[in-house]
Amino acid sequence: MASKADYVFTRDFLDNNRINLMHTLWAKIFGYLVHPNIPTNRPDLRVADVGTGTGIWLFDVRDLIAPSARLEGFDISFDAAPPTETLPSNVTFRHWDVKEDLPEDLVGVFDVVHVRFFAFVLLGDQVPLVVQRLFKMLKPGGYLQWGDPDFESVRIDKTGPDTKTESLAEMFKLLSVQDPRLKPTWVTELPSLFSAAGFVNIETDKNDCPPHMAFLLHECGLMIHELIYRKTKNEKMQQELGRLLPQAVEETRNGAYVTAVRWTVVGKKPEARFGPI
Repeated sequence: MASKADYVFTRDFLDNNRINLMHTLWAKIFGYLVHPNIPTNRPDLRVADVGTGTGIWLFDVRDLIAPSARLEGFDISFDAAPPTETLPSNVTFRHWDVKEDLPEDLVGVFDVVHVRFFAFVLLGDQVPLVVQRLFKMLKPGGYLQWGDPDFESVRIDKTGPDTKTESLAEMFKLLSVQDPRLKPTWVTELPSLFSAAGFVNIETDKNDCPPHMAFLLHECGLMIHELIYRKTKNEKMQQELGRLLPQAVEETRNGAYVTAVRWTVVGKKPEARFGPI
């Protein structure tokens, strides 16, 4: 199991609320929790959420599928999750680091595997193997759904020509040098990585959301900088974030906001006649 230090953020109640709010906003801009191409009406449906965090995606999906379905969340830590005693009867959590080999009992057992917000978790050279492991988790005919922002498309929009954006720009540039995971470049490669792993019927849903939603997502994202300020052991980084964050908040209040194109990529594992698990 990976240590807490392997996670970029804090796993405290502020971070948990950020995750839950980001989930709600993400679902709102895309208009679905599970992509419309993915069938979910089987009474024996088995669903995995990898990197489940607070479990919020599973809890919401649970309301959309049969009560007899099984939902399983995987993560390297459950510090963000509710106590086991509070979980619905058909939701379970299990430790698994997606950067490690897939346990044998998880090979070929899921109808749907969901991943989201791994852009700050994985390095580019780790992603192909992760996609292959997720492919192995699926039954023949099962689906993988992966959602992440494309950080190469990040831009700062503003409501007026005189709105200042310098502190926001400097703050985002500052983070990218602290940890290579904070400047991911691999999200646009996901469709080709799905194809290389053996997926078919690959769909890419790109969402460059309208300004009012982009602004809400931006304000939620500002919590990331506060959390990193609290967690970093780099004194210079902490000082710079302490200086820049109040200025970035002021620029936000005056109408500047950071946005990006968000991606959901879906792929189907071929039916059994097309190949082995």
